[in-house]
Amino acid sequence: MIAAIFSFLVMLNPFALFLYLKPVMSDLSDTDFRSVFLKASMISFSIYLVFLLFGDLVFQTVFRINFESFRIFGGIVLFSFAYIFIVQGKKAFIQIKGDLHDLASEIALPFMVGAGTISLTVLMSEQLELWQGVLSLAIIMVVNFAIIMGLKNIRRSMRSKKVQIAFDKNMELLLRVNGFFLGAIGVDMVVTGIKNLMAAEIM
Repeated sequence: MIAAIFSFLVMLNPFALFLYLKPVMSDLSDTDFRSVFLKASMISFSIYLVFLLFGDLVFQTVFRINFESFRIFGGIVLFSFAYIFIVQGKKAFIQIKGDLHDLASEIALPFMVGAGTISLTVLMSEQLELWQGVLSLAIIMVVNFAIIMGLKNIRRSMRSKKVQIAFDKNMELLLRVNGFFLGAIGVDMVVTGIKNLMAAEIM
């Protein structure tokens, strides 16, 4: 269970998420941002819970697609995001449109719920007991929320503008580095999906 939690947090990457959300943090009050991010976390947890409970059945019965096809498509999406992160850095992806509930949904999808995290949730449904999976997801959401809010408070406590700029640059560097790992994960998802599909055809 600990390994599953760690892998999920690496894929979710709260440090990169902090950078994506920085423009939103600047435009919202502390109370509004906390409320929006809490709603986004609850939306994400609900979606993860659906895939944890039903696993591969969601793809085969509801969407009538092979999970490996989703894995391949998800890998391509991850690779595309990684390329943008590396080239454009911290350029804002999220913009405030007025309704805070819509903003929470925009944060949840695709920045918290993506192809990689859904794939991990499906794997968790196969590898863990149901109670372990639910507990793991709850811990992941709490830890992610705590890291984001902690980083926000750390940056706000920096009185010097130069220190804040240095902090942002270091975080942006981490974002670009994360882009390489994210791209590698995306390529691995594509390769794994193709291999599994070919193995299924042979069998």
